[in-house]
This record gives sequence, structure tokens and C-alpha cells, in this order.
Amino acid sequence: MAKRNYLVEGGSGTGKSSVCRELRRRGYRAVDGDNELAYPGDPETGERDEVHGYHNHIWDVAKVREIAASTTEEIAFFCGGSRNFSKFLDVFDKVIVLDVDTETLERRLRNREADDWGGNDEQRAFILRLHATQEYVPEGTVIDTARPLDEVVDAIFDAIR
Repeated sequence: MAKRNYLVEGGSGTGKSSVCRELRRRGYRAVDGDNELAYPGDPETGERDEVHGYHNHIWDVAKVREIAASTTEEIAFFCGGSRNFSKFLDVFDKVIVLDVDTETLERRLRNREADDWGGNDEQRAFILRLHATQEYVPEGTVIDTARPLDEVVDAIFDAIR
């Protein structure tokens, strides 16, 4: 896919999907991991599982590696969260971690539709607990997303220069 590959990660509600759409709008190759790579499975073995839950939201490691190995484009971004990121972090030139303050996260979650992840009270509480602990978030360059989207994406480009 690209000569340089970047992972854009972060907890729920930090802006990964919005960043992915903006990168695409700007003409960059941006893989929506939640919709193009994810499936329910065991984070250690990769075996598919019928359990659809946060802890089983993993990416297809072979597909990530295949896409990242291509050099037809200069830059590619892989956007989204997975519970098995440790299985493929080595293919990325840099990890960008989106983060946001708790107040902004709570507002974003309140605006979600009931059938969207984080759209009910139980899921919101779970997301806020994970946000506080940063569990399931890899280490990387942190970008604050409590600002306009164009500024967030500009900050990502500043971070990868």
C-alpha cells in the first residue's frame, strides 16, 4: 500500500473515524480498520469467534501486513482500534494515538445514536473507564482531538514529518 504506514489509534470517541474520513477527503489512502479489517476473534490466536464484544474486536493480521507491504503509494493510514494491535505494530513507521479530555468525550458519547457503540449508558460507562486507564491503547505520539478536525489532521501530519 505505501512506502510509509501509520496507525491512528485511540479509545472510543477520540475521533478515529472522523480522522479517517478527513484523510480520505484530502486524497490519502486511509484504511477504516473497524469496517475493512475487523472481525470478532481471539486477540492471541486470531481465531474467529462468535463472541461479538469489545475484547474480541480484532484486525486480520495477514491483511494488515499484506496492505502495509505494498509500495504503490507514498503514505497510508490505518485508522481504528483493535485488541490485537501488538501482532502488527512492527509494520508501522509511527503510531498516532488520538486522545481527548473526559468532558469532550462525554459530550461526544451523549451525541451518539442508541444503536452506535457508546450509544447507551452501559457502553458509555465502559468507554469512560477505559479512557481513564488507557487500557487497550498502544503507546505512540498523542494528538489532542478536542479541537477542530482540520487542526487534528494537520497535527498528525506535523507528527509524522
